[in-house]
Amino acid sequence: MKKQEVKNFYEILKNTYPDATCSLDFKTPFQIVVAVMLSAQCTDERVNKTTPLLFERCKTIQDFADIDIKELEDIIHPCGFYKNKAKNIKLCAKQVLKNFDGVVPQNMEDLLTLAGVGRKSANVILLEAFGIANGIAVDTHAKRISNRIGLSSQSDPEKIEQDLLKIFPKEYLKDINHLFVWHGRNTCDSRKPKCEQCTVKQFCKYYK
Repeated sequence: MKKQEVKNFYEILKNTYPDATCSLDFKTPFQIVVAVMLSAQCTDERVNKTTPLLFERCKTIQDFADIDIKELEDIIHPCGFYKNKAKNIKLCAKQVLKNFDGVVPQNMEDLLTLAGVGRKSANVILLEAFGIANGIAVDTHAKRISNRIGLSSQSDPEKIEQDLLKIFPKEYLKDINHLFVWHGRNTCDSRKPKCEQCTVKQFCKYYK
């Protein structure tokens, strides 16, 4: 895409999805850490039905560190992969308490030292908890749309992110992942994309 096309693509998506924001419910930085962990291989809708009980039970990071693993597994069971997620949540809470004085770190390098936090999750945490947009969280929607539009031919999320960072100016980064998620959910479906309804089909290699 040329510079003007990138601008047009971005602005069309912004106009199509003016309310595009993070779909996960949270109030504190550590709550978004937990919500992002739970969202792996799970819908945000399911996560948001599970977290009210969890966040009521665990009001502090110390509570997450101290909760009995079986109780935690029972609460998050609906989100799938609950044993691994419970283990990571507890270990992550202990790491934040021990290594960062109970404060969720605000940089990629430190976030990646936490159990259950990869680059995609760290990008989400930085953006949603702290308003820091230095990268793009490449989830299944961002990956699918990037490949279909022709923004990246890569399959590895980190390589796709690097391609996207070369295309989109820094001022677009805080919105672009939300726009990809909403476009993926509403229009660019994995099985049955609604190509005729798509507002950015003129840019799309898949459509052409």
